[in-house]
Amino acid sequence: MPALALSPVVDPAVDSRSARIEALETVHELQARIDALQRTRLDTRLMPTHEAIADLLPGGGLREGAVYALSPSSALVMALLVGPSQAGSWCAVIGMPEFGVEAAEGMGIDLDRLVLVPHPGDAWLTVAAAIADAVGVVVVRPGRAASDAAVAKLAGRLRERGATLLVLGPWPQAEAMISVTESRWAGLGEGHGLLSEREVTLTVTTKQGGRPRSGRLLLPDAELGIRRLDRGAAADRARDRWQGVETATVRRVG
Repeated sequence: MPALALSPVVDPAVDSRSARIEALETVHELQARIDALQRTRLDTRLMPTHEAIADLLPGGGLREGAVYALSPSSALVMALLVGPSQAGSWCAVIGMPEFGVEAAEGMGIDLDRLVLVPHPGDAWLTVAAAIADAVGVVVVRPGRAASDAAVAKLAGRLRERGATLLVLGPWPQAEAMISVTESRWAGLGEGHGLLSEREVTLTVTTKQGGRPRSGRLLLPDAELGIRRLDRGAAADRARDRWQGVETATVRRVG
């Protein structure tokens, strides 16, 4: 977005009262433009998101009307659906026959507001567009590649309805790519035992670029929940950075 630039020129021949009136009008115009921009940003609503992953996402949550590309992980899909589902949103999962409803319920997803379309076939895009009219979050594993025109039409439908689309795999103009970049299961002993929890590294890369954000989580933990592991370390790093800024400021002032 270009910077706001208003440069009133005051003629020396004009009396000071006229100059003050012109300057005041300029300030009012500038304030009106700033207020309009702020309202536009505040009108962008976010879906509730599980607190363990919220700080990794741009804006702190899933934006309504946006598309997010995901690595192919049922656990990641469930983690992203927990927040909206518990807040009362309907969710749909399309093209994922392996999606386990028992695991989803154990993680906290409300099955009474969950729609499953395991085998949409080549009609996956049509199904996703139709369901987006009625539910808040749509998850889809694409089948046959879609045309640019079809993708653009779906994007317009999502913005109009305020639905959020989570796509397994790459997607043009995705708000962010959310990936499981490392994974390690725990629970097995020497040839016996059960897999009890999975430690993953979640990495989020936004379309604006910049450094990706990563966090370590148990997904799921031993109780089929979601737990952040590096939150304390991240807070310590943020505090250290802030203290460094304060020290540098004091030195400059001194």
